[in-house]
Amino acid sequence: MRYRYLGDTGLAVSELCFGAMTFGGGASFLGAPDRNWSEFGTVADNDVRRLMDIALDSGINFFDTADVYKNGTGEEFFGQTLNKVRDRVIIGTKGRWRVNGDGPNDFGATRHHLYEAVEASLRRLRTDYIDLYHIHGFDPRTSLDETLRVLDDLIRAGKIRYIGVSNFAAWQLMKALSVSERRNLSRFVCYQGYYNLAARDLEWEIVPLAVDQKVAITAWSPLAGGFLTGKYRRGEGRPNGSRLSEATPAESAPLTDEEQAYDIVDEMQRIAELRGATVAQVAINWVLAKPGITSAVIGATKAHQLEDNIKAMSWELTEDEVRSLDKVSQAPVPYPYWHISTVGADRKLPGDIYPA
Repeated sequence: MRYRYLGDTGLAVSELCFGAMTFGGGASFLGAPDRNWSEFGTVADNDVRRLMDIALDSGINFFDTADVYKNGTGEEFFGQTLNKVRDRVIIGTKGRWRVNGDGPNDFGATRHHLYEAVEASLRRLRTDYIDLYHIHGFDPRTSLDETLRVLDDLIRAGKIRYIGVSNFAAWQLMKALSVSERRNLSRFVCYQGYYNLAARDLEWEIVPLAVDQKVAITAWSPLAGGFLTGKYRRGEGRPNGSRLSEATPAESAPLTDEEQAYDIVDEMQRIAELRGATVAQVAINWVLAKPGITSAVIGATKAHQLEDNIKAMSWELTEDEVRSLDKVSQAPVPYPYWHISTVGADRKLPGDIYPA
């Protein structure tokens, strides 16, 4: 296993982060019992420990969950399986959404809700502290001053060690970093976002911001909900029972352009065959080869899936292979970036991460 530092914290985390979104076969996902979330997959209770053992044996020390994953089930499984190795692992969880209760204050990034959410997560995780606590989404009704103040208080109380965000817009993250600087509050050190070969939107704003501000990026869904494993083939439809077989864009991570995504898979397949690897390993390696990325958040419902993902750590893409994948996955350049690339070309240097 390889390790990278989480932003500028000096905290070493594995390049693969194992996520618990699928843990538990009988609970709802994202606190929505009236919705069918089966496309995300489920891991039966007795299979969770096997997956966790595989992850730990491989050297993975970074684990990701959230209070809304199966209404706390993901956190509960981490609490059961990681308590004996607590001093060796980095546990990240998240809060913001409604988990239990239907009251008007049972969600949000408020002082009221976050205090209760953190205490509930600590109980489920069976731990005295959370290594990395993310705000799971922007709360437009709560000031960033309030959110950051309560997070800072929780850090000072020893209940949280580092803080991050997930699914924020770039301006929201930058504003939060500015508030932290002005108020002398703990700052967000990690951004968890949707990023893969079939959806490179993060590169326009978030990646340059994160690199500039020394904020780590952890990429969720590096396999685009399973699309980039190679099991979806052009003209063959989507396999029955697969995560993307019946999911709408609102219920699954979207592809930027599905036809282009098939072209990407074709190129990934070519590289995989040359390297004696799998398409999924190519997808993970590409994410980890990109600027600003600290870790790829992987999930699995079966042992062989996790073992295959871990094998991606045994090799790396060449620069030529990365370029070929960049080319086939390149999306149209939106404004103002086509203008920036034109008028700023005289200042661009080789290796610059800024979109051009």
